[in-house]
Amino acid sequence: MIRVMIADDQELIRESLKIVLEMNEDMEVAAMASNGREALAALAKMPIDIILMDIRMPELDGVLCTKAVKERYPDVRIIILTTFDDDDYVYSALKYGASGYLLKGGSVQELADAIRIVVSGGNILNPDVTNKVVKLFSQMAHGSYVAETDLQGLQDLSHTERSIAQLVGRGLSNKEISAALSLSEGTVRNSLSTALSKLNLRDRTQLALWAVQIGLSQMKGEGDG
Repeated sequence: MIRVMIADDQELIRESLKIVLEMNEDMEVAAMASNGREALAALAKMPIDIILMDIRMPELDGVLCTKAVKERYPDVRIIILTTFDDDDYVYSALKYGASGYLLKGGSVQELADAIRIVVSGGNILNPDVTNKVVKLFSQMAHGSYVAETDLQGLQDLSHTERSIAQLVGRGLSNKEISAALSLSEGTVRNSLSTALSKLNLRDRTQLALWAVQIGLSQMKGEGDG
């Protein structure tokens, strides 16, 4: 049974999500919170597998709550529920360890599938938001933020690992990377895992952030025509 927490300051959204999620036999809404402080308090009292986290909440918003949760409870997964005007907040939430983001108003099935994927260790990047967020990342890569990024990691990667990281930064799936680089999906998976280890990054999402931050995703690469 997947134990879910819903953190959103709108009661109607919390109650609606609870109803639709508990229609799934493998899910239980174990806690609900109207802000980040309530979410942290609930986590201290009970085990939770995944949090559906709103970005804009009073007292403690979803970004800072994500940071606090991942520091104190690193095994708890987080999906950010966002709207189109929250792009700048999504970046920070992903940086602090959220496993992905979905648009509010998406389908019930999409949400249930996303929860299962994230709980099993995967990541979710909603395609309707990805282009806007990647554009924001690219703007940051050309600003002062890139100065804080450790470029040493790029030199530690092999040619194949660098090419894969570049395409991950552009939002490609393993299957698309496999086709672009003429590699097997197994080789892509193994090289991706090695790159994460070398860079000391948690997951694919953080690798995508890193690739954009240092400008790797914007460089001409092997997979370009």
